[in-house]
Amino acid sequence: QEQLVQSGGGLVQAGASLRLSCVASGFTFSSLTMGWFRQAPGREREFVSHIRWSDLRTNYDDSVKGRFTISGDAAKNTVYLQMNSLKPEDTAVYYCAAERTVREGTSPFEYRYWGQGTQVTVSS
Repeated sequence: QEQLVQSGGGLVQAGASLRLSCVASGFTFSSLTMGWFRQAPGREREFVSHIRWSDLRTNYDDSVKGRFTISGDAAKNTVYLQMNSLKPEDTAVYYCAAERTVREGTSPFEYRYWGQGTQVTVSS
Protein backbone atom coordinates (compact mmCIF):
# COMPACT_ATOMS: atom_id res chain seq x y z
CA GLN A 1 0.00 0.00 0.00
CA GLU A 2 1.35 3.37 -1.02
CA GLN A 3 1.99 5.70 1.89
CA LEU A 4 3.76 8.97 2.58
CA VAL A 5 4.75 9.79 6.15
CA GLN A 6 6.03 13.24 7.00
CA SER A 7 8.12 14.55 9.86
CA GLY A 8 9.66 17.85 10.81
CA GLY A 9 8.12 21.26 11.04
CA GLY A 10 7.47 23.38 14.08
CA LEU A 11 7.59 26.94 15.34
CA VAL A 12 10.62 29.09 14.54
CA GLN A 13 11.55 32.74 14.32
CA ALA A 14 12.03 34.56 11.04
CA GLY A 15 15.43 33.82 9.53
CA ALA A 16 15.66 30.34 11.02
CA SER A 17 15.83 27.01 9.22
CA LEU A 18 13.77 23.84 9.27
CA ARG A 19 13.93 20.54 7.44
CA LEU A 20 10.92 18.50 6.48
CA SER A 21 11.13 14.80 5.65
CA CYS A 22 8.79 12.51 3.76
CA VAL A 23 9.21 8.75 3.65
CA ALA A 24 7.55 6.95 0.75
CA SER A 25 6.59 3.31 1.10
CA GLY A 26 4.88 0.95 -1.33
CA PHE A 27 6.29 2.78 -4.34
CA THR A 28 9.03 2.20 -6.85
CA PHE A 29 10.86 5.28 -5.73
CA SER A 30 12.84 5.83 -8.90
CA SER A 31 9.66 6.21 -10.97
CA LEU A 32 8.17 8.96 -8.84
CA THR A 33 7.90 12.68 -8.94
CA MET A 34 7.70 13.90 -5.36
CA GLY A 35 6.59 17.35 -4.46
CA TRP A 36 6.02 19.68 -1.57
CA PHE A 37 2.95 21.88 -1.33
CA ARG A 38 1.70 24.20 1.38
CA GLN A 39 -1.62 25.58 2.47
CA ALA A 40 -2.13 28.62 4.64
CA PRO A 41 -5.47 29.32 6.35
CA GLY A 42 -8.05 30.56 3.89
CA ARG A 43 -5.83 29.90 0.91
CA GLU A 44 -5.59 27.20 -1.71
CA ARG A 45 -2.89 24.57 -1.60
CA GLU A 46 0.10 25.90 -3.49
CA PHE A 47 3.18 24.42 -5.11
CA VAL A 48 6.51 24.76 -3.34
CA SER A 49 8.92 22.36 -5.05
CA HIS A 50 9.24 18.97 -6.70
CA ILE A 51 11.91 16.50 -7.73
CA ARG A 52 11.68 13.95 -10.49
CA TRP A 53 13.67 10.90 -9.53
CA SER A 54 14.22 9.61 -13.05
CA ASP A 55 16.58 12.49 -13.85
CA LEU A 56 16.77 14.36 -10.51
CA ARG A 57 15.24 17.43 -12.12
CA THR A 58 13.94 19.92 -9.58
CA ASN A 59 11.57 22.85 -9.73
CA TYR A 60 10.74 25.60 -7.25
CA ASP A 61 8.12 28.25 -6.89
CA ASP A 62 9.61 31.72 -7.23
CA SER A 63 8.66 32.55 -3.65
CA VAL A 64 11.10 29.96 -2.28
CA LYS A 65 13.89 29.94 -4.86
CA GLY A 66 17.27 30.44 -3.25
CA ARG A 67 15.91 29.67 0.22
CA PHE A 68 14.47 26.15 -0.03
CA THR A 69 16.19 23.04 -1.34
CA ILE A 70 14.56 19.74 -2.22
CA SER A 71 16.64 16.60 -2.08
CA GLY A 72 16.30 12.95 -1.40
CA ASP A 73 17.86 9.71 -0.37
CA ALA A 74 16.78 6.90 -2.67
CA ALA A 75 18.20 4.27 -0.33
CA LYS A 76 15.86 5.54 2.38
CA ASN A 77 12.95 6.33 0.04
CA THR A 78 12.95 9.77 1.61
CA VAL A 79 12.62 13.27 0.21
CA TYR A 80 13.61 16.35 2.18
CA LEU A 81 12.76 20.01 2.04
CA GLN A 82 15.45 22.16 3.60
CA MET A 83 13.98 25.57 4.36
CA ASN A 84 16.36 28.40 5.15
CA SER A 85 15.81 32.10 5.80
CA LEU A 86 12.23 31.41 6.74
CA LYS A 87 9.73 34.26 6.60
CA PRO A 88 6.38 34.72 8.34
CA GLU A 89 4.68 34.30 4.96
CA ASP A 90 6.06 30.76 4.81
CA THR A 91 3.69 29.84 7.63
CA ALA A 92 1.42 27.03 6.43
CA VAL A 93 0.69 23.35 6.63
CA TYR A 94 3.21 21.63 4.38
CA TYR A 95 2.27 18.49 2.46
CA CYS A 96 4.41 15.92 0.72
CA ALA A 97 2.94 14.51 -2.51
CA ALA A 98 3.87 11.76 -4.95
CA GLU A 99 2.79 10.64 -8.38
CA ARG A 100 4.19 8.36 -11.05
CA THR A 101 3.51 10.59 -14.04
CA VAL A 102 2.98 14.33 -13.95
CA ARG A 103 2.93 17.02 -16.60
CA GLU A 104 4.12 20.24 -15.01
CA GLY A 105 3.97 18.85 -11.50
CA THR A 106 2.98 22.20 -10.04
CA SER A 107 -0.73 21.59 -9.52
CA PRO A 108 -1.98 19.62 -6.52
CA PHE A 109 -4.51 17.96 -8.83
CA GLU A 110 -1.67 16.11 -10.56
CA TYR A 111 -0.87 14.11 -7.42
CA ARG A 112 -2.85 11.20 -6.00
CA TYR A 113 -0.74 10.42 -2.96
CA TRP A 114 -0.35 12.78 -0.03
CA GLY A 115 1.33 12.87 3.33
CA GLN A 116 -0.51 13.80 6.49
CA GLY A 117 0.71 17.40 6.55
CA THR A 118 2.92 19.18 9.04
CA GLN A 119 2.61 22.67 10.48
CA VAL A 120 5.33 25.23 9.91
CA THR A 121 4.92 28.49 11.80
CA VAL A 122 7.36 31.37 11.40
CA SER A 123 7.10 34.23 13.87
CA SER A 124 8.29 37.73 13.11
